[in-house]
Amino acid sequence: MPGFPYGDFQESIDTPFKRVLVTGATGLLGRAVYREFQNNGWHTLGCGYSRARPRFLKCNLMDEDAVRGVIQDFQPHVIVHCAAERRPDVVERHTEAAMNLNIHASATLAKEAAGIFLIYVSTDYVFDGRNPPYGENDAPNPLNMYGKSKLEGEREVLRHNPTAAILRIPILYGEVERVEESAVTVLWNRVQEGVESSTVDHCQQRFPTYTGDVGRVCRLMADRRLQDPSLRGIFHYSGTEQMTKYEMACAIADAFSLPSSHLIPLTEQPAGAGAQRPQNAQLECSRLQSLGLGVEPTPFRTAIRDSLWPFLYDKRWRQTVFH
Repeated sequence: MPGFPYGDFQESIDTPFKRVLVTGATGLLGRAVYREFQNNGWHTLGCGYSRARPRFLKCNLMDEDAVRGVIQDFQPHVIVHCAAERRPDVVERHTEAAMNLNIHASATLAKEAAGIFLIYVSTDYVFDGRNPPYGENDAPNPLNMYGKSKLEGEREVLRHNPTAAILRIPILYGEVERVEESAVTVLWNRVQEGVESSTVDHCQQRFPTYTGDVGRVCRLMADRRLQDPSLRGIFHYSGTEQMTKYEMACAIADAFSLPSSHLIPLTEQPAGAGAQRPQNAQLECSRLQSLGLGVEPTPFRTAIRDSLWPFLYDKRWRQTVFH
């Protein structure tokens, strides 16, 4: 593989024993996962595609030979598979491309990762939201193509790699490159409008989850697996603060001491609102906790301030310089 820096990789006393490959390392979750492993004694290789260079390895996960080459050269002990099309409305519009990434690429990775601990990141959208909370053994029933694609990805991963782990998580937010990168941080645009009234969904119950916390869960699972080969199967992790998007927007405003009176709760879903979402797909997370792998969720107001303060500063800086 031309340009791959680990082609002649050899174990040595100077090289950390623990090696992890993070797919989708350029994305919202992948960046947090990569950082968590890198900061905790793991030799970490991140791969991406359109945004990979120069920091990460460029690898097309649809290319079986490329995937095989990365794994054979780097020889990871753990792979965290974050790469996915995770936007439900995009999956509905571009179903074939999404299925290729969420299902077929995941199956390829699972086959090539035989003997390697693979963590496949999945979603609470595998459930229909009618009877929460959902445990790891509850029957999935996805309402949209995104949930169906991730559920089928789970099944393909476990079929090809029975010792893999599935980690289901809900709506994510964290340190974003742009606020539109997360369905939570994008609410910042509504909050900042300030003077014009803005309707925000107040129907669907969500559990916003900080990517830094998910990264830590993945790293704890990986550390445990090196000690205990029996760690496998389905796991759930979630933030614990239940909020609609309207309540998230109000909490964001409160975190930055901004007004929220212009935000209007929308209590009915408008027609043509995109992919159908579950009403409340709350995840029950006791399996991780029973194994001592639970992570106390970072409070929403604390984590959202950490995630969004650069955009507050940038906005003020632009106003000062250009207005």
